[in-house]
Amino acid sequence: MRITVLTVPDCPNAPVARERIAAALDGRTVDVELVEVREEADAARWGMTGSPTVLLDGVDPFAVAGGAAPSVSCRLYRDADGRTDGAPSVQALRQVLAGGSVDLSAATGEDCCDSDVLDLVGRGGRGRRAPAEGGLRAVQQAVLRHFAATGSAPEPAVLEAAAATAGRMAGEVLAELDREDFLTLDGDGQIRAAYPFSAVATPHRVRIADGAEVWSMCAIDALGIAAMLDQDVVISSVDPVTAEPVTVTVTGGAAVWRPAGAVVFVGRRGHEGPAAAVCCDALNFFAGDASARTWAEEHPQVEGGIVSQARAEEIGRETFGPLLRGN
Repeated sequence: MRITVLTVPDCPNAPVARERIAAALDGRTVDVELVEVREEADAARWGMTGSPTVLLDGVDPFAVAGGAAPSVSCRLYRDADGRTDGAPSVQALRQVLAGGSVDLSAATGEDCCDSDVLDLVGRGGRGRRAPAEGGLRAVQQAVLRHFAATGSAPEPAVLEAAAATAGRMAGEVLAELDREDFLTLDGDGQIRAAYPFSAVATPHRVRIADGAEVWSMCAIDALGIAAMLDQDVVISSVDPVTAEPVTVTVTGGAAVWRPAGAVVFVGRRGHEGPAAAVCCDALNFFAGDASARTWAEEHPQVEGGIVSQARAEEIGRETFGPLLRGN
């Protein structure tokens, strides 16, 4: 038997996987090869769908039904109780080493940012587009368009016409949007944030081609603005570890990242609350994998992992692209 552990450099879960493999072997002597994978093309060649990926004779016994895209991002597995972990459990490894199969509904290889971590970003699968009822969508869209045009949050009075379409007052609708986490209000009822925009300074500045310069709540929010507005944008951010500038220029829907090896870390904190408090400061641009892993090690309370440029762009489009469609 040949066992291969595919991992990105310095992955904290690779040693865990090797230790659990040793425990699952129960003293049997089997060579375990560790292969570092740095590029998406190499991930595709090896069959790596996140770090770490364990192969038995070249086959991933924890592969997701229907397949998963090659990836140099992190990978999570679920144990028999549905809890996520950064490596397969000893029990699951013993099962596959003995030639058995694993119930993938209980132990699933997945991109760590396709599950619990992104629940808050996408409101647990409900999306960020407010429902039309009660004037919620009309007011939300009026808020977003004001941000895009001016770079700042509108005063509640500016929103009265949109709220009146549903026979309501703007303050009432804003309070409901706040409760449902479509936006956040401060203690005076003023708009502090309306995802993807922030009314206060953040590390992420976005210049809109036919609009204003705006602050975005996080890296994913910044990447969603071009799709939401159907406009070209330039995102300027900074690596929180190295202070190196990170820019993403989106032209005609195509993004150019500088530096070329920049990535996004997508995470969330363990407590409950709106996205602004739980995950927005844990979704950041990094100049490369190394600084992203350093940040993660320095913030053990944050669950999540690194995603590729393509995946980060996809999350941004899926989350924010629909917000201004229709009425």
